[in-house]
Amino acid sequence: MLAFTSFGHCLKLLSHQDRMPHFLFKRTLSQINTRPFPDYSPKKSVIKDSELVHQITTAVKLRRAENLHRVLKPYESKFRADHLIWIFMNIKSDYQLVLDFFDWACLRRDPTIEARCIVIQIAVASKDLRTAHGLFQDVWVKKPDLDVSLLFNRFLERLIYTYKDWGSNPRVFDVFFQVLVEARLPCEARKLFDKILNYGLVISVDSCNLYLTRLSNHFEAIKVFRKFREVGVCWNTESHNIVIHCLCRLGKVRESHQFLIQMEFRGCIPDVVSYSTLINGYSQVGELTNILTLIEEMYTKGLKPNPYTYNSVIILLCKTGKIIEAEKIFTDMMVHGIIPDNVVYTTLIHGFCKLGNLSAACNLFDGMLARRILPDSLTYTALISGFCRIGKIIEADKIFREMLSLGFEPDEYTYTALVDGYCKSGKIKDAFFVHNQMVHRGLIPNVVTYTALVDGLCKNEDLDTANLLLHEMCEKGLQPNICTYNSIVNGLCKSGNITQAVKLMEDMDVAGMFPDTFTYTPLIDTYCKIGEMAKAHELLRIMLYKGVQPTVVTFNVLMNGFCISGMLEDGERLIKWMLEKNVMPNAGTYNCLMKQYCIRNNMRATTDIFKGMFARGVVPDSNTYNILIQGHCKARNMKEASFLRKEMVERGFNLTPSSYNALVKGFLKRKKISEAREVFEEMRKEGFVAEREIYNHFVDVNFEEGNMGTTLELCDEAIEQCLVAEGKNGRK
Repeated sequence: MLAFTSFGHCLKLLSHQDRMPHFLFKRTLSQINTRPFPDYSPKKSVIKDSELVHQITTAVKLRRAENLHRVLKPYESKFRADHLIWIFMNIKSDYQLVLDFFDWACLRRDPTIEARCIVIQIAVASKDLRTAHGLFQDVWVKKPDLDVSLLFNRFLERLIYTYKDWGSNPRVFDVFFQVLVEARLPCEARKLFDKILNYGLVISVDSCNLYLTRLSNHFEAIKVFRKFREVGVCWNTESHNIVIHCLCRLGKVRESHQFLIQMEFRGCIPDVVSYSTLINGYSQVGELTNILTLIEEMYTKGLKPNPYTYNSVIILLCKTGKIIEAEKIFTDMMVHGIIPDNVVYTTLIHGFCKLGNLSAACNLFDGMLARRILPDSLTYTALISGFCRIGKIIEADKIFREMLSLGFEPDEYTYTALVDGYCKSGKIKDAFFVHNQMVHRGLIPNVVTYTALVDGLCKNEDLDTANLLLHEMCEKGLQPNICTYNSIVNGLCKSGNITQAVKLMEDMDVAGMFPDTFTYTPLIDTYCKIGEMAKAHELLRIMLYKGVQPTVVTFNVLMNGFCISGMLEDGERLIKWMLEKNVMPNAGTYNCLMKQYCIRNNMRATTDIFKGMFARGVVPDSNTYNILIQGHCKARNMKEASFLRKEMVERGFNLTPSSYNALVKGFLKRKKISEAREVFEEMRKEGFVAEREIYNHFVDVNFEEGNMGTTLELCDEAIEQCLVAEGKNGRK
């Protein structure tokens, strides 16, 4: 609570400072009691040293064109570190000679801090900031085994001491500040900033911007922005952009937006970076309306969004599964003439593939090629993975071959997607063939690759091979993950080995691989199918006790178990309990219950459940309507069945053969021959097979009416569809 209060206070102070006129900052700075820089007074040299210094100075000046090492050879043995500064005093007007002599001296012995500071002062005075930067770096990037705080105090004291007589260029402190920031010494950089304020100097805004960007604490950066402005730093647009970024990273996107609006009142015009940073912030919280408004505002102000502006939005929307919103941004980008790059296309293609919308993904891919934007291996991998996800392994293999023919190198993710696709399609041999290709190319299968193979083998009930593969995986140093174990649990449940499946789940718990919803659900489903509802209920209790949140699928398998066991009242209680736990039932949950009530011919209870389903906003599916139609037909409620049939067709759902048969028989029982005939003819057009008694009825009706052609046609159809089909089933 305290942190948020301070943050709000900081923002208020920012706003207050922004309203202050610029001259107040100058006055504030002038009111600080500044001190003068000290005079430089080097140590006096003795006569012997003075003579040597004079000899060296004369030699290097007169023989300037010669090699310095050869010129100074006679003086090497007598030269001491003290001599360096005295010689600098004689040659400081010749900047290049100072550098050459300093390099020569450094090869003999380490220079004193004072000597290094003098050379830095001369370099800055000569506008050679690059060399000055390097001289600072030699000390602060290659930090010696020395106390940094102690070294900093000594270094800064010498830099201030040499300032007045050796350079008097304030940029020297600016360069030092930059090096400290680059060396990740923010505390020392701040001490330098505060120290030179005493001498009436302020670090440049560019160096202060660098300091802001290197602060790991965004809240601290905002405080520094406020504090530095109070002492005379004139922040620019880049500075404000950094604060906008910090506010966004702190989740204060609306405050960031307000800060951008206030920029113009401070004399700083927001640029493309300002807006792009804020747009990126809004995209992280999914506020598409504000994003579109900001992009429109950019165009109004004559600022053209760059690909980055759109890229960040599209990428983040795709990552959060908001593909439709991402496509809207993509369309807007194209309308304004900004050409998306490979990253944007690949991100959108990947997003649509994850949704299972391969049609949209392929359209984007074709558009990409039409604009001569080259796809890469990531683009092809996204498509391959997408086709594998929806079970279209032939299309995935075609894309894979195209990828190879164009010279793109598939990686382990590409091969793993194919392995998973073949396993999901039940083509285990092909999956292992791809796995072997992968190994042959020098790629190492990862945990996901092995898990896909294990899952495929378990679904084929080949648990022995799955177990061998699991051992191979462990021998290669790969740790099975929760998905690997879940695949084996699911396989054991499918094969009816519920005891071993429960044992494996318990072993997972002991090993620290905590079972999740996908571990518990197949176990609960198996217990439900074998009528062990008490054990299924106990597993659910354990699941909830351990904090594992059941999904609607978990509840649906329980509902199915209650219905199979005839425990319909428990099923209804389960729906109420789901709603209390904020787990919304789906159509499948209600369908199980309605089907059992229909079988019991209790259409009043069925109708009540159907109404409750609608009231809670659960949309019925095709199965819902077919269950209801068959139930009402069985109860001879043909008016209700006809209404449901009409509503079902309007919603785009199709009747099943069982529903057609039920409708025809229901109308016949009600003596509504014309309605029965209409449904029967529709059923035949759809290619469905009617039950034998229905064929018998309409053969008799047509014979009595004298329609011999139709009678013979129906006889042939009945023989072909019913008797032949029954014969085949008998042989099986």
